[in-house]
Amino acid sequence: MGEFTMPSLGADMDEGTLVEWLVEPGAPIRRGDPVAVVETAKSTIEVECFESGTMGRPLVEPGTTVPVGTPLALIETAAGTRGKAGKARKPRKEPQGPPAPERTRPAEPAEPVRTREPVASEAPGHGHVEAGPLIRHLAEEGGVDLAALRGSGPGGRVTRADIERAAAAAPTARTPTARAPRARVTPLARRRAAELGVDLSSVAGTGKDAAIRAEDVSRAASGLAGAPSPPPRTTAAVRASRPSEDQAPAMRRAIARLMSRANRDVPHYYLSTTVDMAVPMDWLHDRNRRSPMSERLLPAALLLKAAALAAHEVPELNGFWTDDRFTAGEGVHLGMAVSLRGGGLIAPVLRGADTLEVPALMSALKDLVSRARTGRLRGSEVSGATLTVTNLGDQGVETVFGVVHPPQVALVGFGRVVDRPWAVDGLLGVRPVVTVTLSADHRATDGAVGARYLTAVDRLLQNPEKL
Repeated sequence: MGEFTMPSLGADMDEGTLVEWLVEPGAPIRRGDPVAVVETAKSTIEVECFESGTMGRPLVEPGTTVPVGTPLALIETAAGTRGKAGKARKPRKEPQGPPAPERTRPAEPAEPVRTREPVASEAPGHGHVEAGPLIRHLAEEGGVDLAALRGSGPGGRVTRADIERAAAAAPTARTPTARAPRARVTPLARRRAAELGVDLSSVAGTGKDAAIRAEDVSRAASGLAGAPSPPPRTTAAVRASRPSEDQAPAMRRAIARLMSRANRDVPHYYLSTTVDMAVPMDWLHDRNRRSPMSERLLPAALLLKAAALAAHEVPELNGFWTDDRFTAGEGVHLGMAVSLRGGGLIAPVLRGADTLEVPALMSALKDLVSRARTGRLRGSEVSGATLTVTNLGDQGVETVFGVVHPPQVALVGFGRVVDRPWAVDGLLGVRPVVTVTLSADHRATDGAVGARYLTAVDRLLQNPEKL
């Protein structure tokens, strides 16, 4: 049995509010599946599970605010491992000797969660046939009568292969009288639908595999003629649906706490340089002229790739200051400072930015910014950044000196690409240039290391075809 806990989604997060469960007890889950929606001071985020198994008993009800690390639900893992906050632990070593019969059976949810309901068949020699939630779901979708099946699994258990064979052998089973596949509905969405009088069969789901979520129900209710939506039961759900209005004060307080601590505890030093952008801009214009509109690049893509590659070359700036020492990051994961429409900011993570081709990086950047501003980020996308980048060029700012986001040790700033008088080989002309800044933690590095980093950014930008 494992525990799904309230995750830490940033250095400034001490607690979170469980907004909604995305899976029901007894449902199979895989590593990486989003299982809950959690509200932090900055955003509402889908949190993934880092274990595979069966969703067990929920320990916390939606609308409850709990500290980071608090168990939210039990998870019956396939391998019997136990983990917290998405980290699986090694299996406990069992005493030697023949295993008990129940240990050889696939994991089942612990009581008092909703357990699998055995489906019996009087097939000769097989006794009772059991089918878990996934098998029942597949049978329902395929129009297969479980009671008529002879299970081929251990103890006569019906397997996925049995369902597929039965569906292929009897295509006529899908008659008009067969039960239609039911849309997945989260528990909170069911309660919300009952409160608002919404017919779930008329609601289009926007969750994974078209699952109906609470916000889908609220949206459907708001569209009913002359019937404004009644307020949901929990303030957490209200904040989730209106982050720009209700979360802004909390977000500002969270940012204030983190930045105050950063300015107090982190001894900053600041460097800047001006980079000639004539070569990269010419390369960019030529490439975009030959590319479809959907594949055209912005200067930000080149700047980000150069920042990531430079961090790979100068790893002293790519990592964390913890326990009075520097720990290098495993990979270059850029935190992208994104301003939100309702105020405040969030820094979703571009993982492995140094390994992405520039077009892929551009696509990932667009996707992250879009989902950050609509509250559709996942937990793995808001934590683990090894270096933060802020780019205010699109807002007309030419120079930005940021504050290091602890426990990171550096922040890179890019301004607007502007035309300036510039001397090349003794000749004065007008060239596009950009100001690149570095804010860094003096405990981890000094100015010489920072200068190496900015020099690497400049050199990399002068060879855009190699980015």
